[in-house]
Amino acid sequence: MKKLLVVDDLPENVYLLRDILESEKYTVITALDGKSGVHKAIAEKPDLILLDIVMPDVSGIEICKALAAKSETANIPVILITAKSDATDTKEGLDAGAFDYIKKPINKVELLARVRSALKLSEVHQIITEIEKQDTYSAVVVTTNHKIKQPLTLISLTCTSIRRELSKEEISKETIYSKLEYIEKAVNEINDILNKMHAVTKPSFSEYIKNIKMVDID
Repeated sequence: MKKLLVVDDLPENVYLLRDILESEKYTVITALDGKSGVHKAIAEKPDLILLDIVMPDVSGIEICKALAAKSETANIPVILITAKSDATDTKEGLDAGAFDYIKKPINKVELLARVRSALKLSEVHQIITEIEKQDTYSAVVVTTNHKIKQPLTLISLTCTSIRRELSKEEISKETIYSKLEYIEKAVNEINDILNKMHAVTKPSFSEYIKNIKMVDID
């Protein structure tokens, strides 16, 4: 069941919206001021927020900006509710991060249509985000495996060579030291790869083999 947050300083508006939404089997939580609305959005993580623009403590526009700036609430769609007819106010709200807006007086059919639309697009966005996360994770695994495999193989072969040298009656320190240099070089190479991977914030991808991608760190 979808959970919706209604934020409006007028109790009669809150009751009206709650009655309409609960009649459609939505779970409705409410807040009667902007600051409480932000706190409830963070704590409850609703699927959608219906937000009045004009409130005495802080405007809906400012609340939109605050929600968009927080990682916990940035992806929650916000529908602004406004009695204003000025297109500038509407644009300001959309620029602040709102998904849509509804004008007062509330029309039940329009309200429910916009709520369903916002929820549906939010679901699609969540699915796309999850797919992108999975693709990125797969690319990271492929990249790490591909980049680190060669220096790890070098370490393994060098260790075998050192063991062979140590099994001899006369051990050459010079040979051991030269082998250790190979290991140190491989370890430095692995550290360099891991540092590059750690530094990636917005990964770009390159083709590895058919339908498999790598993170581009070179």
